[in-house]
Amino acid sequence: MSVVGSASGVRLALMETIVAFHAHPDDEVLLTGGTIARLAAEGHRVIIVVACDGDVLPGPGQGRRLGELRASAAILGADKAVWLGYADSGHGPVLFEDPPGLTRFARADVGEAAAMLAAVLADERADLLLSYDPGGVNGHRDHVRVHQVGARAAELAGVRLVEATVPRELAVRAARLLLLSRLVKRYRLDEVRGYGTPRSQITHRVDVRPYAAQKRAALAAHRTPVSGRGRSARAFRALIRSPLPVFRAACGTEWFAEPGGRTGELADRRSTDGLGQPD
Repeated sequence: MSVVGSASGVRLALMETIVAFHAHPDDEVLLTGGTIARLAAEGHRVIIVVACDGDVLPGPGQGRRLGELRASAAILGADKAVWLGYADSGHGPVLFEDPPGLTRFARADVGEAAAMLAAVLADERADLLLSYDPGGVNGHRDHVRVHQVGARAAELAGVRLVEATVPRELAVRAARLLLLSRLVKRYRLDEVRGYGTPRSQITHRVDVRPYAAQKRAALAAHRTPVSGRGRSARAFRALIRSPLPVFRAACGTEWFAEPGGRTGELADRRSTDGLGQPD
C-alpha cells in the first residue's frame, strides 16, 4: 500500500473524512468525481483509495496511471490518493498470471485486502466509506471485488458505508444506445440488465452539475485510457471534448445506495447544503 499524492490541510470541527474506494485510476472520476469535488469544496476531507494500479500488462508506461490518479485527485480537491497495492485484473475471459511481486485484484484474499483498507479508515479517522454496489456497478471483476472488500472493511472499522451505483433503468437505456452505435462491444444487453440498482432502491442522488468542469478536467488527466485506439478511448475523448453544457447534462448526477435504505445526507448536514437528497 502506498500514498501516491497528498495535500496538507487542517481538519475543522464540523468536517467529515470520506474515503472513496475505487477499482482503477479513472473510476474515481467516472463514478464519484463530482461528489468528491463537491464534498471537498464544502470543507470535507476526501481520500481516494484505488485497489489496482491500472496496468494489465507490463510496458514502458508502467506506473503512469498512478501518476494520472495523483493529478486527477488534485483537480477534484482530494486530500490524498492511496494505492492498495494490487494489479489490474483486466476485463474479458482471460485472467492473466500475476505480474512479478503483485497479485491481481480479482485473486486477492478479501479478508486481507479488507484489513488493509480498514487500516486506512482507522488511520484517517474516516466517517464514511464510499464503495460499489454488489454488481460492481458494471460487472467488472475488479469492481465486484471492490464491493466485497469495501463491505468487509466498513464492518471491520465500524464505518458507515454508502455504495456508488447507477439507476438500472438508465444503464439499460444507455447500453442500448452504445451498442447500437458500436461504441462498445464487450457488454451484452442481458448482462447490463443486472447492473446498477433499481431506481426505487437508490438512497442518494447527488447533483454535481456545478462541478462539471472539474470532473471533465479530472477525466482528461487520465491520458493513458484517453489516448488509446479502442472504442472506449474514442468514447472517452468524445466525452472530454464535448461542450461543457453537454458534459454537464451527461455527467451531472451521481447515485449511491446505502445498505439498509437510510436516506438523507451523504455527509454531515451541519457542514453541507442538502448534499445527496434522494429523488
